[in-house]
Order: sequence, then structure tokens, then C-alpha cells
Amino acid sequence: MKIVYSALLLATTLITTAVEARDDITKYPIQQLLESSKAKDALLDIPLYFADQSYSKESSKYGEVISNKKTNAFGKSDTEACEWVMLSALKALQQRAVKEGMNAVVNIQSYYKKRKFISSTEYECGAGTIMAGVALKGTLVKL
Repeated sequence: MKIVYSALLLATTLITTAVEARDDITKYPIQQLLESSKAKDALLDIPLYFADQSYSKESSKYGEVISNKKTNAFGKSDTEACEWVMLSALKALQQRAVKEGMNAVVNIQSYYKKRKFISSTEYECGAGTIMAGVALKGTLVKL
């Protein structure tokens, strides 16, 4: 009987470890998120420009900053968790721009696990069973 319980405990531990280790990196659309009511409620009035999107001439430049945010993904779909954490990462970039006296964030790119993904239409999010994360790199400027 002890052998059966030990085997069940071992199997449960292995399955739980495998489930917790999930870290799927998926791409999601930027524009759809930015047009959502969640984004309108969460984000500041600081313009965001992704990848090579054009913007007016900058009058000054603070430099490049990184925002690396995580959120609880338990009980949420990957999409729901990734949208939430993306908004959190974008708001952190906007707040940093305000703090540094800048009024825009340009050249925003995904930087999940320090791997660049440059796109003006999509962002990357790592989603697991328990956590979801988005890392962004952007340049703070005054337009």
C-alpha cells in the first residue's frame, strides 16, 4: 500500500511541476488592445509609438528604458492575462516618461526574456499556468 501512495505522490508532483513550468510566448495585436475600454481606462495621455511608427520631431530625448511586468494568470485565459500585463507595462513606460519630464514613448518593442521582438502591430507575452509577463523597451522623448 505504501508503494501505491508513493507512486501516486510522485506522479502528482511530476504532473504539477510540468504544468507550472509552462511558459508559452505568444504574439497579440497591439491596436485591438489600445482601442479597448480597458486601455482607455488604464493608460495615461502620453502617446505611444511602436517599432518604426512615425512621430513628430523630438525636441529632447531622455533615452531608453525597460518595463518588465508580471501578473497573476491563475484562472484567466492567456489573452486576458496578457492584455492586463501589457497595459501595466505600457502604463509604467508612460509614468516614467512623466517622471523624467518627457511626453511620449517611441520605438517601443517587446523585450521578453531580453529577446527583442520589433513590430508595430504585435507584442509578445509569456504566459504560464500561474504567471504572465510582458517586457517592453522604449525611448522616452519630448515632442
